[in-house]
Amino acid sequence: MTLGVCLLLLTGCKRRDQKIAVQQTDEDSATLATMIFMGDAKTAPQLLKGFYNMEQGAWRWTMGQFAVALRPPRSAAVRGATLHLKFVFPEAVQSRLKSITLNATLNGNPLGAEAYTKAGELEYTRDVDRKLLVGDAVNVEFTLDKFLPAGAIEQRELGVIATSVGFEAK
Repeated sequence: MTLGVCLLLLTGCKRRDQKIAVQQTDEDSATLATMIFMGDAKTAPQLLKGFYNMEQGAWRWTMGQFAVALRPPRSAAVRGATLHLKFVFPEAVQSRLKSITLNATLNGNPLGAEAYTKAGELEYTRDVDRKLLVGDAVNVEFTLDKFLPAGAIEQRELGVIATSVGFEAK
């Protein structure tokens, strides 16, 4: 009887070949973000150049030139969008440079420059024409006319402190 029970159990435990379906989840997708918060490590690959490591879980120093890859908002090809770069012009930098001018290009197309003379929390904002927002990704490059060279305050080249960058749908 024991042998019969064992044989019954063994035949009942046969492995059946089953197909396993693998579905992609949102976490697995390679979709770029429309808005990058510098404290979000998941969007760090979208910081293309000119950014230092995250500090205090919320912000990053930039160099004199820095760039990001962004996904245009869904409605951008029809309505356009507004680009926002939120940053801090620190007192330590402002006291040495007096002013900075920030310029941006989107896929090589100039968006215009803006001068800043006061230290503090600031924002660079530009309306972007819908014709420039086609495709799954666009590259935005920022350039500062002045920055602190490496060795002036510390060993890094210092521009501004970025807190977020991205598009707002119109």
